[in-house]
Amino acid sequence: MSETEMLALREHQAQRQQRQAAQSMQRRGLVLEAACRVFAERGLDGASIREIARRAGYTAGAIYSYFDSKEAIHVALLGESLERLRLAMEAPRVPRGQHRAALEARARAWFAFYVAHPQDLDLALLRTHGPEGGAQSLLDARVLEAMRPCEQALLSLGLDQEAAVQERTALLAYGLGLLVLRQVGLPGGEPQAQILFDRYLAQLLERVGPAMPPATPEAEQGDLFDL
Repeated sequence: MSETEMLALREHQAQRQQRQAAQSMQRRGLVLEAACRVFAERGLDGASIREIARRAGYTAGAIYSYFDSKEAIHVALLGESLERLRLAMEAPRVPRGQHRAALEARARAWFAFYVAHPQDLDLALLRTHGPEGGAQSLLDARVLEAMRPCEQALLSLGLDQEAAVQERTALLAYGLGLLVLRQVGLPGGEPQAQILFDRYLAQLLERVGPAMPPATPEAEQGDLFDL
């Protein structure tokens, strides 16, 4: 075989591998989409690999080539959801040193993400009571970890570690409660959830520190952003 033929063969093999990888990712995506719908309807305990496979248009055996359990599917879905949340919370640009503004921006971004994506909230709240339930604490830790930017802002405002964790946890609990009530029908309608969250956040900001003065033109030069 000539060198030209060898190069052509290698290129063909590379293209074939790329097509196979793309097809595999597409199938995996269909499985995740189907699982998300099944979880939303039946919860984690009520879902089954068989039903997920049926919704995705595959056999149960085909699902196991991607995931070894429905819990593994949930972990994958939650991981992707939390990555999207992380990007949303990092999107607001806050001048360096404006820790109070950073706390407000991160908290608002967190709440807005789940308002806009209720399915992601469902994933964060899913619970299992089956034999794999021991992994639930790890998943809960990942949901808590998503609030790390708010905790970092609280620490930067001068709170000690214990106080920052308490405030972060309270913010998470209050926000999640409002989000759940919003989905099931909060008295006063959906806008009421935002009003109550804004009020809580304003009270939190008042507790943890005074408003920072506007950044001076000199402070706006160079590397402005992030904590």
